Amino acid sequence: MSTKFSLTVLKQQLKTKTMPELVEEIAVLCKKFPQVKEYYQVTFLGQDDVAIQNKYKAIVKAEFVPGFKVQHPKARLAVARKAIADYKKIATSKYGLADIMLTFVESGVIFSNEYGEIESAFYNSMESMYQSTLKYLLKEQIVDDFDDRLLAVLKDTHQIYWWFHERLLYLYEQHIGHKPEF
Repeated sequence: MSTKFSLTVLKQQLKTKTMPELVEEIAVLCKKFPQVKEYYQVTFLGQDDVAIQNKYKAIVKAEFVPGFKVQHPKARLAVARKAIADYKKIATSKYGLADIMLTFVESGVIFSNEYGEIESAFYNSMESMYQSTLKYLLKEQIVDDFDDRLLAVLKDTHQIYWWFHERLLYLYEQHIGHKPEF
């Protein structure tokens, strides 16, 4: 009967390794898994690496913004959300994460304005991320740093269907505590 692999088993196995073996093991992980390399880059630098942040931001934009990577983006919500989740695992900057979250919504708005009416699930996802971004900005006390972009999203959604603009406006008012001033 085999032992179930767990963090405890891993720690026990690592304790049997010499320092050079551990260094080699980490080097192999960095080579095989880019996210491990990025984690160590961020950890050892002590701050977000702008190149890493831009990589994940580009993944989000590539899914929605026409002409960014391809002329007709695929708008795969899962791919863009995964990029945010992956970045969140290694991010140390509250500003970097907020930037990528808001980029998701901004890029979705660009996509909707370019291609017209999209299915309601698309708008629900954008609305959910807008709300998550508002909550995160409030929790981290950095709303003022992103308020111009939050308001720009509201302005840019004015002609979008599915009551999208109205729902985002409601979320802004509910979380920020006042009507936006355009």
